Amino acid sequence: MRLLVVCLGNICRSPMAEGALRARIEAAGLGRRVKIDSAGTGDWHVGNPPDPRSIRTAKGHGIDIAGLRGRQVSPADFDRFDWLLCADRSNLRDVRALAPDAAARDKVALLLDWAGVEAGGEIPDPYTGGTGHFEQVWEMLDRAADGVLARIR
Repeated sequence: MRLLVVCLGNICRSPMAEGALRARIEAAGLGRRVKIDSAGTGDWHVGNPPDPRSIRTAKGHGIDIAGLRGRQVSPADFDRFDWLLCADRSNLRDVRALAPDAAARDKVALLLDWAGVEAGGEIPDPYTGGTGHFEQVWEMLDRAADGVLARIR
């Protein structure tokens, strides 16, 4: 299974989600069967590392995301991934707009909803917030990682 997590700029939510999901998948011994990546709907941070607050938050939970680099979601991602999992409804709308057809649009979902954590749930963007906002987002992503693991098992 191949999962792409998408947020706005690919420097906060989606790289933290990628790190949390990858760690959970690896710990479950499924690293060879499940591939995780992340991307943003915007191109502002292409090639840049995650926000330093994202790196610190993940590191505080034992996960190193410092080596990740931002990239923008592309139409080719609909062929490369089984699911494109979005942080919020705005990302969901933007990713669905990129889809080449209805079948591709059906591969796009909200992360929290797909993971069975919260129907229609959105992960707020912590970018303009402080450390506490990043921690709140991490807690949501950690629960999502549990849900994703349960779903793919």
